[in-house]
Amino acid sequence: MSKTIAAILGTGILTAPLFCALVGLAIGFAFGRGRSHTLSFQNRGEARLSREIRRHFAAPNYHLMNHITLQVQDGTTQVDHILVSRFGVFVIETKNYKGWIFANGKHARWTQVLFKRKFQFQNPISQNYRHVRAVQELLDFLPADCIKSVVVFTGDTQFKTAVPPGVFSLSGCVDHIRQQTPESMSLNRMQFCVGRLEAARLAITNETDVEHVENLKRKHGIGV
Repeated sequence: MSKTIAAILGTGILTAPLFCALVGLAIGFAFGRGRSHTLSFQNRGEARLSREIRRHFAAPNYHLMNHITLQVQDGTTQVDHILVSRFGVFVIETKNYKGWIFANGKHARWTQVLFKRKFQFQNPISQNYRHVRAVQELLDFLPADCIKSVVVFTGDTQFKTAVPPGVFSLSGCVDHIRQQTPESMSLNRMQFCVGRLEAARLAITNETDVEHVENLKRKHGIGV
């Protein structure tokens, strides 16, 4: 890594986008944000989605980031995946659920039915909106509609209500991203976005995760 950066610096050609990308890569390397390290912090559904995204969407037009914790005004927010591409920035919330799902995009809580038992969970569209806003604030030089919310259910689920817009199965997510073909940014601008996100994200550590959970408890109540 250090030899690669040194070689680029030695050319004497260092644009702002390239500098930001290099900073992000260096920080990611220093804090051990390699693929194998990130996977250790992912649940089964998140790891499965990561594999599928990497299989279908490769560099240089796509760059996948996983388990991104960002500082926001009232604490932190944790994003499952961000796929930065020339066709937009996809902020992805993953749900690894089974059973029946009853959903309404406007309701605060959705319902999972599993073996005749009911469980309620936060509307993931609303949950992901906070993530999207955090990414928009970091990438404020992009038009707001370049940053797209995607919610993915990776488990064996069946929606018993209409599936809200922006919610997909794993294969549906791949198809949706593949269909986003209008170019939103140049390759240099895409690298700049990656560099800014890498520089802003907190280190992937147990301490970061514990602090994030504590922030959620303070904001939403001890039972969260």
